[in-house]
Amino acid sequence: MRVELTNITKLFGPLRAVDDVSLAIGEGDFFTLLGPSGCGKTTLLRTIAGFYNPDAGEIRFGERLINHIPAHRRETGMVFQNYALFPHLSVYDNIAYGLKARRIPKPEIAERIGKILESVQLAGLEKRSPSKLSGGQQQRVALARALVISPQILLMDEPLSNLDAKLRVSMREEIRRIQKKLGITTIYVTHDQEEAMAVSDRIAILNRGRLEQVGTPAEIYYRPESRFAAEFMGSSNIIEMDVTGWDGDQCRIVAETAGQKFSLRGEKPSGARIILSVRPEWIRVVAGQADGEANVLSGTVLSSTFLGSMIRYRVSGPGGTPIVIEVHDPNEGSIRKDGEIIRYRLPPDRPLVIRD
Repeated sequence: MRVELTNITKLFGPLRAVDDVSLAIGEGDFFTLLGPSGCGKTTLLRTIAGFYNPDAGEIRFGERLINHIPAHRRETGMVFQNYALFPHLSVYDNIAYGLKARRIPKPEIAERIGKILESVQLAGLEKRSPSKLSGGQQQRVALARALVISPQILLMDEPLSNLDAKLRVSMREEIRRIQKKLGITTIYVTHDQEEAMAVSDRIAILNRGRLEQVGTPAEIYYRPESRFAAEFMGSSNIIEMDVTGWDGDQCRIVAETAGQKFSLRGEKPSGARIILSVRPEWIRVVAGQADGEANVLSGTVLSSTFLGSMIRYRVSGPGGTPIVIEVHDPNEGSIRKDGEIIRYRLPPDRPLVIRD
């Protein structure tokens, strides 16, 4: 089922929790609403579900306008952050609840539950109470309960936030597997960037109720459009430079910071200053003095964190802002100590000019 939001606004008194948001979510997409606490992502999800009415705009499922259709008639399944399982009911009866409310015949209920228990790998646990299940198993019961009613759209509100880190990784893979197997349009809310990248076909980043960027995980990571998107979607160094020239033949920006000149790929700047987004893994440590080399800066190692397959340096950068550098598969003998001077090169073809 295709979902289309047009200029959706939701107010709580003077607060614009969702501010003029438009989105098109394709049939079968796994679409994630990503952002920090208070950005409006859960409010938007609940507006799609029918728990809130929008103050402006339209919501369509396919061609059908559903603004004034009550939540229980929108043909959606909802998985809540706290799972919302009935503690006095068995796994079977928790999953059957929505089917019984729809007056589905008992034989069909049993058939549907048998199939969904196999899909979420809970077969044999149908007689247990929720208190006898692990966190991951409870999460799968909540997912099964949402899916068993055969919704056209699955809505998930931070369903993994109550699980430990290791279980979150395995469960997000399980959710992705089930979603692709069933081909159901899914709208998923999270504040976890890694989780969003792992499960999503496309992501919408929200900030203070407004859309910052929409795209695939790779598009947003490699080509963030704003400072907020660059810093929220993974780690990014933000560097400001003065524009000193433009090479139209080579599509190169000539810029300067801290007395060092740089040549960078990009479109002709509209102003005298540019803001760059540079991922830590794009920066290369330079051996030796590297005097006179293009795009090379030097700084003092403020701290280093050894993570096995990677070492992360915080280095003093231009203008006093620390630069984060990640060196993957480091050689033990080349690891720099705190206080050492380190030289590093900004790759001319990787930094991105972004808006503030």
